[in-house]
Amino acid sequence: MTATIHRLPNSAAPSLDPMMALVASGMNEVNAVILDRMKSQIPLIPELAGHLIASGGKRMRPMLTLATSALLDYPGNRQYQLAASVEFIHTATLLHDDVVDHSDLRRGRKTANVIWGNSASVLVGDFLFSRAFELMVEDGSLKVLKILSNASAVISEGEVNQLTAQRQVATSEDQYLDIIGAKTAALFAAACRISAVIAERDETVEMALDSYGRNLGIAFQLVDDAIDYASDAETMGKGVGDDFRDGKMTLPVILAMARGDEVDRTFWKDAMEGRRVSDDDLAHAKTLLDGTRAIADTFEKARLYGQRAIDALGIFPASKAKAALIEAVEFAIARAY
Repeated sequence: MTATIHRLPNSAAPSLDPMMALVASGMNEVNAVILDRMKSQIPLIPELAGHLIASGGKRMRPMLTLATSALLDYPGNRQYQLAASVEFIHTATLLHDDVVDHSDLRRGRKTANVIWGNSASVLVGDFLFSRAFELMVEDGSLKVLKILSNASAVISEGEVNQLTAQRQVATSEDQYLDIIGAKTAALFAAACRISAVIAERDETVEMALDSYGRNLGIAFQLVDDAIDYASDAETMGKGVGDDFRDGKMTLPVILAMARGDEVDRTFWKDAMEGRRVSDDDLAHAKTLLDGTRAIADTFEKARLYGQRAIDALGIFPASKAKAALIEAVEFAIARAY
């Protein structure tokens, strides 16, 4: 029995197309900054960084910086360098994550650590973090610097928290939400919030955009964690069941453990501690997840956070930018890889 991906009720599948159209010209500016700042006299640096940056990611985080700037009718051009900074932070964390997780695939391609090794991946990740901070400093706003540097620290805390929770079956739902709120949602929130700073809007606007980004980020990660058990390698762009084999206590597992009987809990304990990781074990895990509605309820929780993100935009008047930001939430929840 295979878990199914549940879509939001909608006449048409939600899409990122409206947001991509809204920010298309701006993303050309962002991409120019990224290409310029990836340059180095050390050939391995642009080669390795370019492998990941050019691998077909949606670049949702920098798009959010541009889209929220459009929402506020910001007339300047500071958002381009800051969106590039956001993307560099994200790319650096991906390089480091793949080393920590021993990942072989990302977006359907071999990971940088498989091609160039762990040391090179970590060091180029450090280089990209440095470039991100250069761009922040060049912007000249201490508030922007504080928001983005704090997000970088929080992301690292979230990754360490996830590492300590790995294979720990006592991990609670609250701890899990703390982890994804840090490792994923913090950068979504910061990417949106800085638009209010450069547009010189008040605290109410700033925190509304922070709330939008934060709740969208949590919804995004909840869906990611659900589809790790509900999709396949070709459509996901990574190994099927990676979270299962890595012993990651994501929400589907936490719910299935809580709802299962003693035999089921013993299976989950063995699996998360690395003793039940075969393809047959993964198939059994999917059966248990379906039987306890763990996947369906993870999607339901994603919808809850998605609605909170949409509600946070309530203070803004109707516009193309607002509609695109709302549809981006619907896309994040309804996407099936």
